[in-house]
Amino acid sequence: MRTVAVIPAYNESSTIGSVIDGTSRYVDEVVVVDDGSSDDTAAVARKHGAHVVTHVFNTGVGGAVRTGYQYAIRHDYDFVVQVDADGQHDPAKIPTLLDHAEDADMVIGSRYLNESIEDYPLIRRLGITFFTTVVRKLGGIDITDVTSGFRVYRVSALQDILHRSDNHWAVEQTLDAAQRGQRIEEVSIEMPIRDEGESQFSLDTLVLYPLRMTDTVFRVLLFR
Repeated sequence: MRTVAVIPAYNESSTIGSVIDGTSRYVDEVVVVDDGSSDDTAAVARKHGAHVVTHVFNTGVGGAVRTGYQYAIRHDYDFVVQVDADGQHDPAKIPTLLDHAEDADMVIGSRYLNESIEDYPLIRRLGITFFTTVVRKLGGIDITDVTSGFRVYRVSALQDILHRSDNHWAVEQTLDAAQRGQRIEEVSIEMPIRDEGESQFSLDTLVLYPLRMTDTVFRVLLFR
């Protein structure tokens, strides 16, 4: 079983080194997708032994992880482990995700299966719940945390669900996987909220969710 970790990173020079060090203990290769950073993210990542793929400009997390997925597909890996660069995801939990992946096509680390979600702001929890509810209803799957970025994919299944939208890539991928009958599991993973940086969830983005979700749903249900 050959495994590669994909770490999307944008201006994460202060945390990327320790994330790589922790992650590399559990996978065969670590790939950092430097998404147009203006700091030393790429240099620090290389210093810590990661293979770095650099975007000339910032595409967002969706674009960065897609680049990482394509790398895994081209290099014939069996599983992709996705880890955030900010230190929110504990690399020591990777073996747990990989154990569940032996009988699944997608494994999602869920904050809703433990108490760590209670530390998140209300707006962010509302956003996660909104997306998750839509995917549960349309995909007919029992999940709790569709926006979680701590995941494992079986590469042979991942090839069928490469997302086109960068705004809500996790929602699109998970709904597409459910529609295709792929095996999706969740595992309880505690994820403390990061101390620095801004969340993608705000009151403004919450108001735009219905419009953006309509685009994502049509993309999967009508054009796949």
